[in-house]
Amino acid sequence: QVQLVESGGGLVQAGESLRLSCGVSGSIRLANAAGWYRQAPAKQRELVAAISLTGKTNYADSVKGRFTISTDNNLDAVYLEMNNLKPEDTAVYYCTLGTFMGMTYLPNSGWGQGTQVTVSS
Repeated sequence: QVQLVESGGGLVQAGESLRLSCGVSGSIRLANAAGWYRQAPAKQRELVAAISLTGKTNYADSVKGRFTISTDNNLDAVYLEMNNLKPEDTAVYYCTLGTFMGMTYLPNSGWGQGTQVTVSS
């Protein structure tokens, strides 16, 4: 069983940066990738970014060029560097472990408690 603990969220102004961290304990069979999702109020959870252990990445169009996902070689920690934040980035952010099928990231872990990111205009 795997446990995921997200941290690093906060309240920032538009244009500022935040770095989210996800600590991972335990492991999941066949997990060789990690991803960050977010869920804004009254909206569905969406994939923000994903990365495989081979370095393959997948970003939502809305964050390309602003967000960078990274991980260590063992998926013990996952990071999301967020620059030039916008009010529409406001959401609870969650990390997951999973796999890639082609360019599609498929989570197969549970969800942590998430970390709140609030961007004011």
